[in-house]
Amino acid sequence: MKKIENKCMLITYPNTIGKDLKELKRNVSEYFGDAIGGIHILPFFPSSGDRGFAVIGYDEVDTAFGTWEDIDALADDYFLMADFMLNHVSIRSNEFKDYMEKGDESEYKDMFIEWEKFWPNGAPTEKELETIYKRKPGGPYKEFTRKDGKTVRLWNTFFEEQIDINPYAAATQRYYEDNLSRIASHVPLIRYDAFAYTSKRPGTTCFFVEPDIWNILDISMSPLRKYGTEMLPEIHENYHIQLKMAEHGYWVYDFALPMLLLHGLKTGRTDRLIHWLNICPRKQFTTLDTHDGIGVVDVAGLLTDEEIDVVRDDVDDILKDIKPFFKFPMTITKDDGKARQYQLSSTYYSALRCNDDAYLLARAVQFFTPGIPQVYYVGMLAGKNDEEAIKRGEEPRSINRHTYTEAEIKEAVEKPVLKKLYKLMSFRNSYEAFNGDITVGADDQDGKLRITWAKAELRTTLIANFKDLSFRITYIDENTGEEKDVNLEL
Repeated sequence: MKKIENKCMLITYPNTIGKDLKELKRNVSEYFGDAIGGIHILPFFPSSGDRGFAVIGYDEVDTAFGTWEDIDALADDYFLMADFMLNHVSIRSNEFKDYMEKGDESEYKDMFIEWEKFWPNGAPTEKELETIYKRKPGGPYKEFTRKDGKTVRLWNTFFEEQIDINPYAAATQRYYEDNLSRIASHVPLIRYDAFAYTSKRPGTTCFFVEPDIWNILDISMSPLRKYGTEMLPEIHENYHIQLKMAEHGYWVYDFALPMLLLHGLKTGRTDRLIHWLNICPRKQFTTLDTHDGIGVVDVAGLLTDEEIDVVRDDVDDILKDIKPFFKFPMTITKDDGKARQYQLSSTYYSALRCNDDAYLLARAVQFFTPGIPQVYYVGMLAGKNDEEAIKRGEEPRSINRHTYTEAEIKEAVEKPVLKKLYKLMSFRNSYEAFNGDITVGADDQDGKLRITWAKAELRTTLIANFKDLSFRITYIDENTGEEKDVNLEL
């Protein structure tokens, strides 16, 4: 099993650039070569919904994708990340089915959160209900009728197939121990999906509640420490939360970078981006695109509402012809009771109006930003919005979840922009200065950005112009000591 390396990491489903894990391994090697050092394989376990995130059980790999042996074969060539749902299980899981069958006699009874028992008075006040950070209208619960005829309302934050679990219950902690230990024996990094929703306390937002969240993370990290496995917590919210996580020594995501770059590339300004590069965590994974949308809430305070609207309005204009086909808006309800747009539904390439210069510049900045770069499989192929998926009535995120055929992959990788991208990624993976120290140039209010990485005698500098979408990368040749340009020409 390869350990975590400071190299570009691919994010992909187990069946979107190849029908299964064996084809994934072959295609990554054949088409991306040394551009990829690691792979985040999105949930590859048996699941009942949410594109794999309603996990039925972690004992085995979904047979449609392969086996643990296929995971291990990938882990020999790439450092891997797998997902674990800290907050919920599938309603098709053995644990939940046992509770439905046996009711109060089930050993998993306390694993699930009864809505009435959660509240000291049996129900929330209007204010308490309004305060909860909600992902859907109404209360975050769902009714079930057990075999004994009793109807119970259980906490349900997300989709119909996912039911929340109580991290403090002994049954849940056994569940964490068994499943996290199994996953940790195969991969060096586990992503905690939706972990912030585990911290539920009456009278709070029930989202990233302190100090509860730190206690829950400590509980769940116990199985990982035995294997030396690391954890990446997934949370889409204000960037201050990422800074808090970093202060506690955890890896974090840079979910602010995507919107900051879109704003810079659409306005020719770099001041907001330069500010972020100076204060952002250093122990992080950077993204421009993921299986979710482009985060809006993450950047509040780094961009003003008006600056966010510049990006949102432009992306909305790109989507204007298919907006009527979206099934539901990507919103969350915060403690003031108002719904806010949570994410923009678009591929990153389409959000830049398929401008190759802008796209390559965005990736160059990402690769020079502190942290390990992640590139989503659609971004690896400069994928456009899958408008047909939206017209078929699929959920908004389907616009950025196209499944590629072999023919589509072969055609895409021949695009000049992608050949240049893979060259840039190979340089990022191999040049040792990226393991050194960063210097961000001053904001001269001229739309330019300068970032330098240096280690011992090695040095590489990105000089980017956001007004004409040009950039240059120089580096010190480790053999000759000469300063040279990274040549991306074909």
